[in-house]
Amino acid sequence: MPNGLIEGTPVFVKELIAGGVAGGFAKTVVAPLERVKILFQTRRAEFHSLGLSGSFSKIMKTEGVLGFYRGNGASVARIVPYAALHYMAYEEYRRWVISGFPGVGRGPVLDLLAGSFAGGTAVLFTYPLDLVRTKLAYQVVEPSKLNIKSRASKDVVYKGIRDCFSNIYKDAGLRGLYRGVAPSLYGIFPYAGLKFYFYEEMKRHVPQNHKNDITVKLVCGSIAGLLGQTFTYPLDVVRRQMQVQRLVISDHNIAKRGTIETLVMIFQTQGWKQLFSGLSINYLKVVPSVAIGFTVYDVMKAYLRVPSRDEAAVAKVVDIRENSHPSSIPSSSSPSLSRTQQ
Repeated sequence: MPNGLIEGTPVFVKELIAGGVAGGFAKTVVAPLERVKILFQTRRAEFHSLGLSGSFSKIMKTEGVLGFYRGNGASVARIVPYAALHYMAYEEYRRWVISGFPGVGRGPVLDLLAGSFAGGTAVLFTYPLDLVRTKLAYQVVEPSKLNIKSRASKDVVYKGIRDCFSNIYKDAGLRGLYRGVAPSLYGIFPYAGLKFYFYEEMKRHVPQNHKNDITVKLVCGSIAGLLGQTFTYPLDVVRRQMQVQRLVISDHNIAKRGTIETLVMIFQTQGWKQLFSGLSINYLKVVPSVAIGFTVYDVMKAYLRVPSRDEAAVAKVVDIRENSHPSSIPSSSSPSLSRTQQ
């Protein structure tokens, strides 16, 4: 980008760009693990019994290399705006709290609040894409089914993102596109908040001369992601099962279960271990995903010359105070202003 364009771009737009690039790149790298994780979470029996390596082999034999990226187009289409909104909203909420409530301070509690609300904001705007991604990743298309045109069979075969959107909307309307959003919000508020909380809390214990070390940031971010995932993972399993209920259950009354009802049903019929099904794969996915995400985000922010969080927050506070108290600014004839100009 030309220097003039970079300098003239608003900070929030730069944060949107940096977050979107980081999210899309990281999600594509871990897409194969994400595909298998979804198959585990939604209890595709043939994959549950095979384990991680067996699942990879089965996908490779039946669907080829592209099978590992089934649903990744919808995933990237979701994660780019999601990550962009998440990072930008986090930075904006943080600056808003600092400028509006100076007494709150800038410790981890601030990051817990800003991260939680930023996660909720991003989910509300991008959830339909997450639903489509899950449905596309859930369906396992055997070679003999690739040319099926009829939708009369139990296994609905979606042709792509647009076809999936269209059929969900025809079947259940706008509400269908937000099926499972409740556990997503229940999960993202604590997860996003805890992730930022743990990240900032660990950084507080890092020696000052290592605080800007990108390796330290990646380690702190990865551990924070793992801790956040462990605490909130059962809600992610509930969300996935709610998203695919219409594909596996013919009784629509059962398929309309709410978040708590689905959580209790999983616990009673599938056991508590199912609430953590796929968590080990998620650990394998979170570490590189968070590491790559933080790295690319930092690189993009540096390239786009985004000021640090505290620099931007201080500048905003000063600007607000100067605009709200113009009478406190010395006149040009005052000695104090003359000395400042000198």
